[in-house]
Amino acid sequence: DRSGDAFYHAADLVRYVKKFNHSGIHPDKRGFGIGVAAFPEGHPDTPNRLLEMDYLKSKVDEGADYICTQLFFDNHDFFDFRDRCSLAGINIPIIAGIMPITSTSGIKRMAELAAGTHFPAKLLRSLNRAGDKRESVKRVGIQHAAEQCAGLLDGGVDGIHFYTLNQSRATREVYASLGLA
Repeated sequence: DRSGDAFYHAADLVRYVKKFNHSGIHPDKRGFGIGVAAFPEGHPDTPNRLLEMDYLKSKVDEGADYICTQLFFDNHDFFDFRDRCSLAGINIPIIAGIMPITSTSGIKRMAELAAGTHFPAKLLRSLNRAGDKRESVKRVGIQHAAEQCAGLLDGGVDGIHFYTLNQSRATREVYASLGLA
């Protein structure tokens, strides 16, 4: 349960919400859905990937309904993460976090928001060719995100979450390029 006003670990909060859901207090019998975060490339504060998987497993064991990943730019990282989850006995839906690049300043912001996220060389080469031309950078970012989404969908991803940072137009363009709009 809680110690004072703090939840020391995400699993503590998951346990608390699950208990609340079963208490009958919530007006909807279904209660709250419980999603937890995960880092396909590894959490920046947890250098031990096995220990990190143990933390994720504890959140799942406490009652998480699904996992939503931090953003990533290389699908290999996601599929490897999904395989490691399966090996650890984590069998709830894993939603991939995608963020279309829309500007060079946005790349710096992404690197700050998602410490440890790496950018594949192919993507960096394309961005370098685009230079400082905002529309060119945006086209590269949208194309990369669309290719990522197509690969994820082909690979049987459970779902895709877009980190838009108030740039929903880019997400709509990704949808359109996939033939989903």
